[in-house]
Amino acid sequence: MVDDSAAGITGEPFSLDVERGKIREFARAMHSVNPAYLDADTPVIPPTFLTTAFFWQQGKADPWLEVAMDQHKGLHAEQEYVFHGPPPRAGDRLTGVSRIESVTRKEGRSGPLAFAVMVTEFRDETGRLVATAKLTGVETA
Repeated sequence: MVDDSAAGITGEPFSLDVERGKIREFARAMHSVNPAYLDADTPVIPPTFLTTAFFWQQGKADPWLEVAMDQHKGLHAEQEYVFHGPPPRAGDRLTGVSRIESVTRKEGRSGPLAFAVMVTEFRDETGRLVATAKLTGVETA
C-alpha cells in the first residue's frame, strides 16, 4: 500500500555517465536510424535515454522505495522529460537528485487509486540544470 508520508522525501545525489556505446545501444533498441544517435563521435541522447538513470540510482539515492507501491498493483502511468537547453551528449557526467513530489488518492471506477509523482533533476558538472524527469506511478485497488 502506498505510503502517503513519502511525499517530500529527497534521495541522495547519484552520478550518470553518458556513454557513447550506451546511447547507441539505447537507440538501436528503439529501432532508430538517426545518425545523431548512432554515428556521431559525441552523440546526443535520445529524449527518453534518461530512463536509464534507474540503473544508477540505488539505495538512498532512490526515494521511490519509500513510496512502498505494491508492484503487483502498480502501473507506470506517465513519464515526462523537459530539457532546459541542449540535450546531454556522450562524455557528459550528470548528477541526478530525485524527490517524491506528491502522493494523492482518487476514487476510480474499480475502487481507490493512489498516485505518486517523482521528479528527478539532472545537472551537468557546472551545476547547470540540464533536464527534469517526472514519473507518475499509480497503485490500483
